Amino acid sequence: QGIDTRSLVKKLRVRGAMNGFISTEGISAEEAVHRAKSWPGLAGVDYVKQVTHAKPFPWDEKDKESGAFKLVQSTQATKESARNHRATMMAADIPIVAFDYGIKYNILRRLRQHGFRVQVLPATSTAADALKHKPAGVFLSNGPGDPSALGYAVQAAKDLLQTGIPIFGICLGHQILGQALGGKTFKLKFGHRGGNQPVKDLDSGKVEITSQNHGFAVDEKTLGSEVVVNRINLNDRTVEGLRHKTLPVFSVQYHPEASPGPHDSTPLFADFRNLIEKRGGA
Repeated sequence: QGIDTRSLVKKLRVRGAMNGFISTEGISAEEAVHRAKSWPGLAGVDYVKQVTHAKPFPWDEKDKESGAFKLVQSTQATKESARNHRATMMAADIPIVAFDYGIKYNILRRLRQHGFRVQVLPATSTAADALKHKPAGVFLSNGPGDPSALGYAVQAAKDLLQTGIPIFGICLGHQILGQALGGKTFKLKFGHRGGNQPVKDLDSGKVEITSQNHGFAVDEKTLGSEVVVNRINLNDRTVEGLRHKTLPVFSVQYHPEASPGPHDSTPLFADFRNLIEKRGGA
């Protein structure tokens, strides 16, 4: 109440993303400004270590968490059983490891629904830690903050690239993979937020509506000739997807698992499975 939102939008349009402070308590304007200015921000800060799991664990071994709910006719079940009815999932026949940089549970559900047996690893795990599990593929998860502050994660990805193992990255995982492939990242003037971000697949020409929540991006100009930018954001032309010309690795900046959110990009999980199967990893 009492905020000139039009003036605020104009300032943000010119200056880009800025720190702010919202409070339900009766503090002075001076104190609010002080708190906003004292926040360390995102650039150069490692927030991943604050959100990753401390120990490795297998995801949903008993298939109680991953099954998608399925509508059933009232003649088939009681109201109570219909409410809890889940669709049958394919067998978990492809072992992978997922680096947890702040992983969303719906990503893990999607991976399981596509037949992956997932071992979740802490963000600070090395390539050697991952390979001990004899995975057929590696998944690099989403997470918070500045990707350039995560040297340990970039090094692990570099080491895994040397093995030729299939790798799929989402969001922060995409930025980590981009750095491992020799690129750099930068902070966007305006972060991409919301479930209506248009992304063009440059290989097929199709446009997908995607869910996004990030403030950094991979700098296309810093990528080597062996890396292909195959998806771009139609609002600002920034990089939304990468693939390597010869290695079985790819990544996207957005969230194909979004729930709620658009499902245009859900097939990417099947693409990851197909990539592994083609290399005899199933």
